[in-house]
Amino acid sequence: MARATKILQRCRKAVEDLDLRNLLESEINHERSSPLLGNQSGSVREFLLNQRGSLGEFVAYWDSFKSQDVVLRRHCESGEEVAVSALLDPSRNGLFKVCVKKPGLNSILQFDCGFYANGNTVSQIDIHSVSYLQSIACPNPSAYIFRALHPDLQTALREYLVAKGISESLVNFLHQHLSEKEQGQYLNWLKKLQSLTTEGK
Repeated sequence: MARATKILQRCRKAVEDLDLRNLLESEINHERSSPLLGNQSGSVREFLLNQRGSLGEFVAYWDSFKSQDVVLRRHCESGEEVAVSALLDPSRNGLFKVCVKKPGLNSILQFDCGFYANGNTVSQIDIHSVSYLQSIACPNPSAYIFRALHPDLQTALREYLVAKGISESLVNFLHQHLSEKEQGQYLNWLKKLQSLTTEGK
């Protein structure tokens, strides 16, 4: 009786393992056929090179396949430095920060922003807050943090960011690139999980 129970347990486990492997294979095939993977936006560096001039010559400062974020930097003709850090939130919308540093000053103006996607296209960009940082060495914001900005001020600040190179085409690209990056990471994770479940089979 004990032997029959063990055989039944092994059979049940084999069926469960087979179900899991089949589900993983199905999910991998689904992700491979996704429109996102079939529409690769290319690397951030390639995009920036193709858009040079219209994007004010941003350069990719950080874009690792293993990370969830992208960091861009540029120097304006006025001597200002602009840095953009973007990542996807759990709802697959985007969060990004823009930091502007004036020449000869240690202080930084920081914009905390969000972009909301309608499919693969960014439909809205909001500035959640604006803060004043005393210096790079002391990243804690001062008492000057403004939230719930008046709509007219939102519009004026968005125009300010556009003048610093934060264009609609840049934000759309970042959303597409981050979505592809996230999907690539998910597909890689599925493959690793699949290999673990098939080891020794």
